[in-house]
Amino acid sequence: MRYTEFGNTGYRVSSLGFGAMNLPGVPLDQARDALNYALDQGINYIDTASAYRNSEEIIGSSISHRRKEYFLATKTNKRDYAAAKEEIEGSLRKMKTDHVDLLQLHYVNFVHEFKQMMGEGGAYEAALEAQREGKVRFIGITGHRPELLSRWVSKGQFDQVLFHLSLVQPFAAKELVPELIRQNMGRVVMKPLSGGFVQPVDKAIRYPFSQDVHVTISGMISVEQVKENIAAQAAEVSEAERLELEGLAEELGTHNCRRCNYCSCPIDIKIPDVMIASKVREKFGLLPKGMDFFSKQQEKLASCADYEPCKETPLCEQKCPYHLPMQRVMQESARILA
Repeated sequence: MRYTEFGNTGYRVSSLGFGAMNLPGVPLDQARDALNYALDQGINYIDTASAYRNSEEIIGSSISHRRKEYFLATKTNKRDYAAAKEEIEGSLRKMKTDHVDLLQLHYVNFVHEFKQMMGEGGAYEAALEAQREGKVRFIGITGHRPELLSRWVSKGQFDQVLFHLSLVQPFAAKELVPELIRQNMGRVVMKPLSGGFVQPVDKAIRYPFSQDVHVTISGMISVEQVKENIAAQAAEVSEAERLELEGLAEELGTHNCRRCNYCSCPIDIKIPDVMIASKVREKFGLLPKGMDFFSKQQEKLASCADYEPCKETPLCEQKCPYHLPMQRVMQESARILA
């Protein structure tokens, strides 16, 4: 396991982090075994959020007795002071701890949300208060728009950023990481498999491992998955492999979707998932979760071409800050699945 200094925090963190978002979907004994096995193997970064159903309670009941062994990161998606303060207190109770090492202001994708959080009576005030009280050590931010995050962290108000960096979403490598390196901030990557869509798994895990980041969060739910993820990071990345992975990421990222979710489809097509999966589906095929997703979306994709309000100007494309050809990709996917 590789360990690095986590920005300016003074902590050394493992290159592989345990993402606990999916633990509520498995039996408690299985979740407990996975968490404890991860700690036994040297994973010392645990990531969760109040919004992840009862993930925090699972952590509290499973590994709170080993609290000194791991760096604990959680999140609040509340935007105002009072709601954020209440959620922070709730997280501490659920996880049976008197502090979290990192509190992240979560899922910030819009300028107006950022202004609300950072303004008077915003969630950032609650985070600072908790920090003064010793309930929070460091403050971070998460989001899906790397170019906005780069601007938002430039004033030095955060210690860490959680962002997408994967074979199918490599954009942050150029749009965000250089600013984080300049400030020596904690750099944490999420969704290396893009939510279970991307294969080959070993290459998907090794791409962010090859980049200048501290931790890759992988959503693991079993001892077997922990073993698989650790094995994928067992060997250091050679220069030749790094260049190969970066070339593959450039190819698979040509869809250009950042998963910012500005687009909302009136017939409920999951546009970002279709966009992001489109190139990897063509080259490698999809993991079972991805195939199941497209099977469930097939009827909606087929109806895209006939939806009258979008015939002249697609509603989704009007909302996209990157001006992507979403309707064309939806209709191409429908033809492939037909």
